[in-house]
Amino acid sequence: MLNAMHRSVTFALYQLTLALGILLMPVALLMRRVGIRLPLGRAVEAAGDAYERADGKSQTN
Repeated sequence: MLNAMHRSVTFALYQLTLALGILLMPVALLMRRVGIRLPLGRAVEAAGDAYERADGKSQTN
């Protein structure tokens, strides 16, 4: 039960970071022209990795 709740919360956070990344894309592109990079890609990747660990799926490279 606790594992299912943890997995659900991490999935919701992953979806939230994806939505935030999509919504902030125009801002990130403008900031990049100025020379400032936002770490949105790293945030989405970290949330995705956390969800995969919670789901029990591991990605091997």
